[in-house]
Amino acid sequence: MNGAKSLVLTLLDSGVDTCFANPGTSEMHFVAALDQTPGMHCVLGLQENVVTGMADGYYRIARKPACTLLHCGPGLANGLANLHNARRAHSGIVNLVGDQATYHRPFDAPLTADTDGLARTVSAWVRTSTHACDVGRDAAAAVQAASSYPGRVATLILPSDTCWNEGGTVAQPLPVPAPAPMDPAAVENAARVLRSGKNVLILLSGHGVLGNSQALAWRIGRATGAAIEADFMASHLARGRGHMQLQRVPYNTDQAIKALSRFEHIILVNAKAPVGFFAYPGKPSTQYPPTAQLHVLSRPDQDAQLALGALVDALGAPESAIPDPGPRPIAAKGAPTPEGLAQTLAALMPEHSIVSDESISYGRGFYPQTHAAPDHDWLHLAGGAIGGGLPVATGAAIAAGGKRRVISLQADGSAMYSVQSLWTQAREKLPCTTIILNNGKYNILIGEYANVGAKPGATAMKMLDLGDPDLNWVKIANGMGVEAARASTMEELATLMAHSFRQDGPFLIELMV
Repeated sequence: MNGAKSLVLTLLDSGVDTCFANPGTSEMHFVAALDQTPGMHCVLGLQENVVTGMADGYYRIARKPACTLLHCGPGLANGLANLHNARRAHSGIVNLVGDQATYHRPFDAPLTADTDGLARTVSAWVRTSTHACDVGRDAAAAVQAASSYPGRVATLILPSDTCWNEGGTVAQPLPVPAPAPMDPAAVENAARVLRSGKNVLILLSGHGVLGNSQALAWRIGRATGAAIEADFMASHLARGRGHMQLQRVPYNTDQAIKALSRFEHIILVNAKAPVGFFAYPGKPSTQYPPTAQLHVLSRPDQDAQLALGALVDALGAPESAIPDPGPRPIAAKGAPTPEGLAQTLAALMPEHSIVSDESISYGRGFYPQTHAAPDHDWLHLAGGAIGGGLPVATGAAIAAGGKRRVISLQADGSAMYSVQSLWTQAREKLPCTTIILNNGKYNILIGEYANVGAKPGATAMKMLDLGDPDLNWVKIANGMGVEAARASTMEELATLMAHSFRQDGPFLIELMV
């Protein structure tokens, strides 16, 4: 058995059965091993940032890691932006990166790079195999690292001779470590703060907005009067009917400072203290009041649901049902607006849909109109590196086995970073509805330009404008094998959305906003 065969068998035995790939020469023996070994679902991405983004979306829904197959240091570099997002989202991913053969590396061939150095910028675990007999062992360790709570990026670098040489050995799966233990003192401290009755905010993120955590947080809020919000950078929220009508801390620094100004205490549940996305002249980096006290109930590596349950017990918080959000809205009419889009989405989305939201500036107000939507998962751009929305949607659809409708709310400029995702959606016949918000510009950057105190002139606008020539998303989608149509009104959008939800494969709607 060669190293590549032991790699595939070890991955399968360890529960990794999906591989998102963009392979090159140094990975051909692994490709051959995949060809000869049943059980691995191999998904081709046409650019490495699509590959890594798909693995991120896959983990968020499947809650187990897939592997990626990347070609040497430059291939890994192409995928770094969405690995950055995955790291921020705490998504478990096993990166398999081919490299020069151990004896060839000293010759400094053209693709030779500091692959290890690149990997460490986004990975919690990095290892380079040096012999075929080590590959299986190293693969099992990589899966263990990626599966560790709450999910981590693990990168295994494989010189090509470790894959083609004989001597491979299949390794047994390694036990996944339990989450870091809950801190009883943190629970007691949070209970003391909540009993004080002062202005307290419970800020949720990570697993604090998934599973039963919302119901527990609601009981705490009802019993103590504490406010409850979600971290702006929460990557995955359970939303719609049956879930809390949560709002996120605003993105805009001035709005966030105003929203948080009344709080004297902030209890962090798998969340970080709110800070500005960027620094701005004359504005603070932190968004909470300088007098506010921060209290950590659970870190991201601790079980939020366990901590919230312990806090419920400490407070004696009684059972309390999450309020019904009211009737499901009807589709909006007239000219496109952010509120109308959100209302129409809530009116028409199928039960248990998955929303991949990279709407950027257009979609910051989507939440109020979607509380009464059916139960769904909402996935956000966790790390701020644009180009994640379409790949995350694609990976989420694969994780759901094609049985759940995935809806992308996608800004036009950032869609161009990973437009190749549409091709993979077509090849895999995935039930993905993409709504391109076509405003013909990098609207968020125009806002950021103003935030630093400048007014864009002709030169600046040329760098922030997507016209001349205009992007034609219907033709772009058709060129990738995806059916598409354009909407200019909410009525047209509703008709096209309903049509897309009846399709087995992907559909793109270009919404002119």
